[in-house]
Amino acid sequence: MSTAKLKRPEIDHVWEDILRITKVDHWLVRMPFTEDILWGSGRRIGTTRLICRIETDAGIIGWGETISLIANVPAVFADIVAPLAIGYPVADAERFHRHVLGAGFYHHKRAAVMAICAMEMAMWDALGKQANLPLHAMWGGRWRKDVEAAAYLFTNDPKGLSERLKRFLDLGYTTFKVKIGFDERTDITLAETSRKVIGDHPLRLDVNGAWNPATAKRQLEKLKAFDPAYVEQPLELDDLAGHAALVANSSVPIALDESAYTLSDVGNIIRANAADVVLLDPHEAGGLWQTIKAAAICEAVGIPVTLHSGAELALSQSAYIHLAASLPNMSIAIDTERAYLGGDISPNPPVLKGGRFKVPEGPGLGVEIDIEMLEKYRVPGIAGAYLDTERKDWFPVKPAY
Repeated sequence: MSTAKLKRPEIDHVWEDILRITKVDHWLVRMPFTEDILWGSGRRIGTTRLICRIETDAGIIGWGETISLIANVPAVFADIVAPLAIGYPVADAERFHRHVLGAGFYHHKRAAVMAICAMEMAMWDALGKQANLPLHAMWGGRWRKDVEAAAYLFTNDPKGLSERLKRFLDLGYTTFKVKIGFDERTDITLAETSRKVIGDHPLRLDVNGAWNPATAKRQLEKLKAFDPAYVEQPLELDDLAGHAALVANSSVPIALDESAYTLSDVGNIIRANAADVVLLDPHEAGGLWQTIKAAAICEAVGIPVTLHSGAELALSQSAYIHLAASLPNMSIAIDTERAYLGGDISPNPPVLKGGRFKVPEGPGLGVEIDIEMLEKYRVPGIAGAYLDTERKDWFPVKPAY
């Protein structure tokens, strides 16, 4: 019988092989929409994204993306996130997230999460390329073979809504999400129009926190007739007690999005029994790993999750698909605004056909980036996220009615 023992590898030697970040570049880009998007918080003319590129000591490149709705995102990225990343091992996604919070943002999480996400995504991309594995393979494997996407509708005009719904139906979509929250009358009219056009397909209605509790009771009772799969963010984002009361007393399922940014937010929602469905977003959580943890919290209590969309370009869209492919309780169609994008920054963006995304199989995120396109769409600042240029004296109030 052999008495040989396994030789334990030296930890220091193992860590010498871990990729470390040596350089960080970033671009602020704005991709125009093919049409203006109307919602309860204003008018959007395009999507502004922060794209980051990291180089490592082994020559492997990682790419990341995040949404940039307000000016704190590029500021936090340039002043805190990028400098901290130099020398960081790309495998230390959890530590990096907490390092940024520890740099003074632990009590300003919502000012930091979007900036963190771009770097954290790039770290995962580089790590996947080093391992020669797609990201879903690093997160437990591929749970589903493709990912359903919901058609997303943004208009307060019933006729225009009907036309748009028919176009999405013709393209093969089978789940539909419609913005309401403009006023009491159109809440019902838009829901009724949607149900007439889409038949028995799942219908989601997004209020964006426009209702007060009394309005929510009345509107949910009226909307029952149109069998919504859920009503999203009916109340102002901090009102977990109000949402818990709706969950307890309404037969219409309640979904939370703006209330569910960070891991702590999701924990508070679960403790309060404040949602039947939770919408997650890695940009608003501070990274892909934080999203995975938030989904697990929901899975433990039987709550399904999906993903919020802010008009993702190729990098973030790919990250979304990897998340949805690997998370068992991400069992309902993810939101997407890809139908409204006027272009992209990649020669091989994720493929959306018949309302479903094919899962990327290349290492890391599985998409390439065209530097010329980054430069083409580069902008000096953010425009068109909130307010409405066609209503000069108007601004959103939560709740509105």
